[in-house]
Amino acid sequence: MNDISIFDIIGPNMIGPSSSHTAGALRIAHLAGKLVRGKITRAVFTLYGSFAWTYHGHGTDRALVGGILGFGTDDERIRDSFALAKEAGIDFRFVENKTEKDVHPNTVDIHLETDTGYSVDLRGESIGGGNALIRRLNGIDVELTGAYPTLIIKHIDAKGVLAYITTMCSGIDLNIAFMKVYRESKGKNAYTIIETDSPINPSIISALECHESILAASIVPAI
Repeated sequence: MNDISIFDIIGPNMIGPSSSHTAGALRIAHLAGKLVRGKITRAVFTLYGSFAWTYHGHGTDRALVGGILGFGTDDERIRDSFALAKEAGIDFRFVENKTEKDVHPNTVDIHLETDTGYSVDLRGESIGGGNALIRRLNGIDVELTGAYPTLIIKHIDAKGVLAYITTMCSGIDLNIAFMKVYRESKGKNAYTIIETDSPINPSIISALECHESILAASIVPAI
């Protein structure tokens, strides 16, 4: 039986009428925003299920834009996120997908582009109580909640990479709570996702990216 927190029942401190449609949506977008490098210039949100049908009335659209701006669930600026995003030079739009049924009812695909040419494609689900689950990252199926400080490493599925990653973590005295590897197939692109018990020292990024098979590394603070 899974443990249930009181916050799973009453939801988080938040702006908006629905923990699933506003707080959960914001957390998905917040995670997406942490995975890009540079200033976000373009965002496309593709909405499925109940998100696609009710996103105007429930504030899902404003929450998603607030998320990529880095706002928390209780930030008053969520109400003005459209105007603030336009001031920041972000071109954003929403696409309704009301035909695909084989998805969680509160699902959004997010495509982000930055001024450095960096981009990310992510699928997230709002799973209740303001909680979110990232299910897909750049075409690879993953599981990421953002509940812990998280290190996300994109790399080639090659011998010795995981040993190098764990050695680097040990070198900065980083205690690993959970670690999972997701890959396209043998020898192809992969993601190692490490959830930790404490904040992650940013110095690990440059150390990790020195390895020839590591393509990129990102730190996502707990949200």
